[in-house]
Amino acid sequence: MTIQDETATGGIILTDTAASKVKALLDQEGRDDLALRVAVQPGGCSGLRYQLFFDERSLDGDVVKDFDGVHVVVDRMSAPYLGGATIDFVDTIEKQGFTIDNPNATGSCACGDSFH
Repeated sequence: MTIQDETATGGIILTDTAASKVKALLDQEGRDDLALRVAVQPGGCSGLRYQLFFDERSLDGDVVKDFDGVHVVVDRMSAPYLGGATIDFVDTIEKQGFTIDNPNATGSCACGDSFH
């Protein structure tokens, strides 16, 4: 297994609010062996579709970054598309959930399909 430093991608950022939410979710599950995996697939109206999920696997070429005890993992194919991206957690009357602000996205829209 090869783990690359986050400088290979320019780094992904997990806000303090998002890190706290991830910790709370992991505490609810009673698991400390999971990382937040972020993956990119082609699609959506910005050209990218995101997947965020908890994962216990370590894949060859994974880029791992620690945010106050929360491990964020990006596979080697997704890493170039996520350099400089910021993951946040929004909790408002209008919506609740994780958001990704990615400077690498080629466009934007209001449909929300790019942020699954």
